[in-house]
Amino acid sequence: MTCPDNSTIAPAANWFERLRTTPNYRLTALIVASAMFMEQVDATVLATALPTMARDYHAPVVNLSSAITAYLLALAIFIPVSGRLVDRLGARTVFRGAVLIFMGSSVLCAFAPTIGWLTAARFLQGMGGAIMVPVGRLVLLRVAPKDQLVTATAWLITPVLIGPIIGPPLGGLIVTHLDWRWIFYLNLPMGALGVTLISLFIDNGRSGERHPLDFIGFLLSAVSLGCLLFGFESVSRAGEGLKAGLLISAGLAIALFYVAHARRVTHPVLDLTLLRDQSFRLSMMAGSLTRITQGAQTFLTPLLFQVGLGMNAAASGALILSIAVGAMLAKTITTQTLRRFGFRNSMIVNGLATSALYATCGLFRADWPTPVIIIVLGLSGFFMSMQFSAYNSIAFETIEPQRLSTASSFYFTFQQVLLSLGVCMGAIALHGGMIVGRHAEPRPLDFTVAFAIVCGITVTAVFVHRAFPANAGAALTRPRVAPERGATAQ
Repeated sequence: MTCPDNSTIAPAANWFERLRTTPNYRLTALIVASAMFMEQVDATVLATALPTMARDYHAPVVNLSSAITAYLLALAIFIPVSGRLVDRLGARTVFRGAVLIFMGSSVLCAFAPTIGWLTAARFLQGMGGAIMVPVGRLVLLRVAPKDQLVTATAWLITPVLIGPIIGPPLGGLIVTHLDWRWIFYLNLPMGALGVTLISLFIDNGRSGERHPLDFIGFLLSAVSLGCLLFGFESVSRAGEGLKAGLLISAGLAIALFYVAHARRVTHPVLDLTLLRDQSFRLSMMAGSLTRITQGAQTFLTPLLFQVGLGMNAAASGALILSIAVGAMLAKTITTQTLRRFGFRNSMIVNGLATSALYATCGLFRADWPTPVIIIVLGLSGFFMSMQFSAYNSIAFETIEPQRLSTASSFYFTFQQVLLSLGVCMGAIALHGGMIVGRHAEPRPLDFTVAFAIVCGITVTAVFVHRAFPANAGAALTRPRVAPERGATAQ
């Protein structure tokens, strides 16, 4: 047997050591995107499997809604504190721990003998997801150079866009051909790979500042966000209008108490002073308006195809995948587009294009050629992906490094709330059309009106885009200067 040549082993070992110790934003973006994809799919995949699970548990399907609401409750409670955990324990420790919690709770979900057990396990899973996603984004913000932040952020937009789209059809395939428990088993290999890569390549950086937890603010934000998320979810269910109204009203009232509280404490759990930063504030405003359409389309598009146009779930899911393909293609030119035309001009054009394309989706009818539908959906995902890459990059352009953890938690909290509000707005618009038309099942015209309403809200973001300075985001798209000959690239 021939022994390996040390001259061959040494360069390979040195290469791996350089890869492990040198901040690599592309690798970091891929690791974070994988974790976000796992969380986004898992948040939506369960809905399709509920009838099958109800039969196994010998219970009404409505009893399983607690498994979904428990996940939402955990998101509302733990997203705001994710940044503080990083400041205290370090990014690698918290990120890896969140993935491990997500994996462990997936096992508990798969083996849950009762609905109560399943609900508790889903709460733990939501806790892992609530910490995993904003911390993953924070890790990327810290390692990516300013001029490469757009490219890195583009990797994070894709799982956010395609996860809720892939989740329902994936759940349908699993319950049709496998046991529903495979929904949770699939998290294990991806999670194990994530833990390994996080341990090897993610730095355990901290902000250097450790502040006491704002416990009162934590309770107020948790109750407020929980009420709002449950209220928005209830709007889409028949006969729960009063419940939704009470929950949303309570959530808004408690939010006002939180605002008053946050003004009196030095380090609130959700720091409202971040809104003094112009880029962060405008990105929050424009992104909130645009997420109305993003959230609504995940609710309206499958219903349009299956209820309005009479397609089966498989055909509907295949068409909707066009949005995911468009979102992935957008990554290839996002940085170049923003560099060539600037953030403000690009966001204005993308905002108009996104609103027009998703409004066109409401015009789909059974006699539309399939290639035309695929092109419209693909372009919708393309422009939406590019738009959110711009928002999620420029929001942090001028945020101080020591405030990145707080800013990431703040930004992701409102992102989650606005996506849920989008579902709410889509459901209200659709039900309104049914009431006016006096029919029990939604018809194609009802979807046309619903898409037009939510896209009409989103198009107003153009006025916010115009408020950005002409040179906004210049530092994020400035071409990198090649190192001089003989210099070491960092």
